[in-house]
Amino acid sequence: MGSKLGKVIIFLFVLSLLNLSLLFAGGQGEEGTEGKISIKMSYNGPADEEKNAVHYFASHFKNILAEKTDGQIVVVLYPDSQLGDEEQRIEMVMNDPFINVASYAGVGTVFPELFAANIPFMFDNYAAGNWFFDNSEFWKKAQTEFKARTGAELVCAVEEGGFLAFTNSKRPIRSPRDFKGLTFRAMDDSQVALYKSFGASGTPIPWTEVYTALQTGVADGQMNPPMYIIIGSLYEVQDYMTLANIQYSMQYLTINGEWIDSLSPELRLAVYEAAYEANQLTREDVESRVEERTRFIADQGVEVYAPNQEEMKQFRELGQPSFIEWLRGRIDEQWVDLAISSAEEANKRFGQ
Repeated sequence: MGSKLGKVIIFLFVLSLLNLSLLFAGGQGEEGTEGKISIKMSYNGPADEEKNAVHYFASHFKNILAEKTDGQIVVVLYPDSQLGDEEQRIEMVMNDPFINVASYAGVGTVFPELFAANIPFMFDNYAAGNWFFDNSEFWKKAQTEFKARTGAELVCAVEEGGFLAFTNSKRPIRSPRDFKGLTFRAMDDSQVALYKSFGASGTPIPWTEVYTALQTGVADGQMNPPMYIIIGSLYEVQDYMTLANIQYSMQYLTINGEWIDSLSPELRLAVYEAAYEANQLTREDVESRVEERTRFIADQGVEVYAPNQEEMKQFRELGQPSFIEWLRGRIDEQWVDLAISSAEEANKRFGQ
């Protein structure tokens, strides 16, 4: 970032991470600063920068870090979950020198409080969501608690495709009443609760089985950002898409705490800076291409609908309370309240 404001933001971001790292440092000695330091990085999705925003992030993180350290830190990329499923990889990042980009399916197994950042219809726009995941009180508390509980660092939230949209094969969805009687693929129980609030049923189906489930009628619809609808070729088996800005689609960069604490201050700083800069590039790329990806889906014959303000209000008033009720039964209420208040502050700062 070339502006003075941009430099200040980077400085504050990196400083907060350094303070967090020093707070929990366990007295590890420096590790191999005279030679190359190699570390594995795993994530979901194909090794395709055009289709997979997480790979776009990982590639830029790797290259920026190599440049900042004169090739001293070598990040070896493992896309497509090659090193294990979500739960296996979150265990690896807690116990071994390892970098992992985890979805809620991974992070939620050890830190379910982060689900509070996934309350539907919480952000008015990208700017509000970005501020929430960079500067909010919720995010700062989440970073501190995650390190204390797991020993790993929750470094940044990686935007993986923008806001989620509903798709289905039966009829246009313009309001919650259009869900009645339909069956949707759910990623987890939270999505089941959301569909139920709209009068539909949800059934958990792994991502690898979504296309077949939609093709055979096991499920009528699903929700994902446009990027994942393209990755999974779901436009081939879905006829309608509703741009309801349901949830902000994020995954989370996590790094083994002992490994990063063992680095010299200079190398540690380079890791944080590389993560921040790669994330800014990813956000710019994702947000600039949402319309392009939506047009691609429409060009495949899918009818695309953008709800008006009144229709969005109906979605929010029905969907949010059911998700929050589901969430309050699983985590301490203070996390829910803090996420909501932090999102409200974000929306006020960047209201349209």
